[in-house]
Order: sequence, then structure tokens, then C-alpha cells
Amino acid sequence: MDAPPHPAPACAEPASPEAHLDEALRRAFWQSLNRAPLPALSALEVAARVVGALYRQVAQAHEGPQGCRCGWEPDPDCDLIVLEANLAAALMQPPEPDLARMIPLGCA
Repeated sequence: MDAPPHPAPACAEPASPEAHLDEALRRAFWQSLNRAPLPALSALEVAARVVGALYRQVAQAHEGPQGCRCGWEPDPDCDLIVLEANLAAALMQPPEPDLARMIPLGCA
């Protein structure tokens, strides 16, 4: 007998595809560091290399007549500027609250 699907909590907002990817990447990054600690900058350098490798793979998937037909045309020069701008924007944003680091103010 199949179990009924678990309904989403009433207060949960549906996550966007971007939010799912964001969460998956964050989890993978922190879980990896928990398993094999690295200095922060070294870990970020590895993450940057991985993003570069992913860019190359996605760009190759969009090349030629057999490529993806979504309409994106890879342009490494312009795409790098966009990626750098997003990185700079992320650095300028105030950190988001993290429940794991919040100090409890009471009890229920």
C-alpha cells in the first residue's frame, strides 16, 4: 500500500527552482567541509573551479546543431562578467539569518 504524500507545512512557501539549487549547493558545500575540513579560501577556490567546470559542460551542451535549444548562447567573456557581478552583489548583501546560529530567547 502506498503511503499518502506528505503535505507541505502550512507556513512553507513553495520554493523556486533557483531556491532548490541554492539549497542543494549550500548543503553540498558545508557537508563536504564537515567531512574533510579545508581552510575557507581553499574551499571557495575549489567551489569556483567546480563552477567553471560546470559552465564549460553546460556551454558544450549548447554548441552545434545537436545542442540544447533553450536559446542561450554561451559567451564566456560576457558570462564571466555576469558571474563576477553576482559574486560581488552577494558579498555586499547583509548575511541572512541562520537559525543554527541564533541565540534562543525563551522556551516553549
